[in-house]
Amino acid sequence: MIKTEEITRYMATEDFIDESAIEEALAGNKNPEPRRIKNILQKSLAIETLNLDETAALLNVQKEDLWDEIFLTAALVKKKVYDNRIVTFAPLYCSNYCVNNCAYCGFKSDNSIERKKLSFDEIREEAKVLAGEIGHKRLVTVYGEHPYSDVNYIAGTLETIYSVKVKTKNGFGQIRRVNVNCAPLSITDLKILKQSGIGTYQVFQETYHHQTYQKLHPASTIKGNYRWRLYCMHRALDAGIDDVGIGVLFGLYDWRFEVMGLVSHAHDLEKCYNGIGPHTVSIPRLEPAMNASCVSETNYKVTDEDFKRLAAVLRLSIPYAGMIITARESPEVRREIIPIGCTQTDASTRIGIGVYSKKYLNQEENRQQFLLGDTRSLDEVIAELARMGYITSFCTAGYRCGRTGDRIMELLRSGKEGEFCKLNAILTFREWLDDFASLQTKIVGEEIIAKEIKEAERRLPLLYPKLIEYYKKIESGQRDIYF
Repeated sequence: MIKTEEITRYMATEDFIDESAIEEALAGNKNPEPRRIKNILQKSLAIETLNLDETAALLNVQKEDLWDEIFLTAALVKKKVYDNRIVTFAPLYCSNYCVNNCAYCGFKSDNSIERKKLSFDEIREEAKVLAGEIGHKRLVTVYGEHPYSDVNYIAGTLETIYSVKVKTKNGFGQIRRVNVNCAPLSITDLKILKQSGIGTYQVFQETYHHQTYQKLHPASTIKGNYRWRLYCMHRALDAGIDDVGIGVLFGLYDWRFEVMGLVSHAHDLEKCYNGIGPHTVSIPRLEPAMNASCVSETNYKVTDEDFKRLAAVLRLSIPYAGMIITARESPEVRREIIPIGCTQTDASTRIGIGVYSKKYLNQEENRQQFLLGDTRSLDEVIAELARMGYITSFCTAGYRCGRTGDRIMELLRSGKEGEFCKLNAILTFREWLDDFASLQTKIVGEEIIAKEIKEAERRLPLLYPKLIEYYKKIESGQRDIYF
């Protein structure tokens, strides 16, 4: 239900996506001087949000050597804020009933597909597989917009998932953080999700371009209201949910405009909420889906090279934010993009309803929202990340210790959050290796663990003794120990 007063309360006369200002910035920052680009990169290294003109200047770079410098600086910013950690998760689709009819989505209401809403018992079975067999600690639950998946159902799914505890080889498996990707909700409903233990609240605008948005989302549907969706993060923050995630579906409109829209969104949140911007920014690209002709007909397809560029510019423009690349992308693309900006990715991904407990492996258009580019197991992905020099972190301690909202923003901007997370990454990775890893993955995992422990001893000598104490407890079978 759309509540008009929960849109207008955040507006002056127009919403914060000023298309003329965006177009003027893009047109007015053509052919930027190399010296100016270098100054902008230094601002990013100071973990300061870029303004629209600075972002536009980066987007207008033409010289390959300057792009090489942009990619290098993006990697340095990521290292400064997040170190070499990467977080993994899995999506859990709970319901595909939907009243919307989005032109690019396999679950749109016009499609004749098998509709299903998982019962709480079925969700429990899905969570047992994800937590007890695969080894995930984080999920993002996904719901179509429909009365069948109202806020009480969403809250019930969270409570069910958190209740699951499964014995593993040496300890136990349990989902410790559940993020939610669902429809825009009212402040009242969002307060219910806050009480239910929601992690990050994700809603993607899909496209910030008003005319394109209206073209793709029929006015007769709830999703046809651009501003109800646009201001959902403002409502979430007012409801006390201080971890919010934004994103667009690249390929619906010009990718440069969409990057400017994301930065504009971050600006407005920071302005309204004491510097709190988006905790995560997601960068999905348009993928084939059942009866989605706009996928093949779009004039805005994003090439792999442009995808790399937009990821780097977003890392620099919103330097504190986590960036999510998903299994929509192929393994090759993920290997290319992760080093220059991304901090989270999914693995062992299945995007039908009830597909984890039923061991569903094949992709079929009439069973899922879109087609995936990467269906590798979590074990395979973690092994590759380790070979690339990344430690997979299963840590959720910061959220449970209150390092959220303005507190997490301060820690991220200063680089201090990485100190806690580095230690907790070591501990949680030790857990996962002992409980879930294949022999081959454990070998490469042990190498990265040894390297990280040595680095912790050098960088954090005061905390190092406590790290070793906790580490030995985990080796002995204790679980969920954190700083």
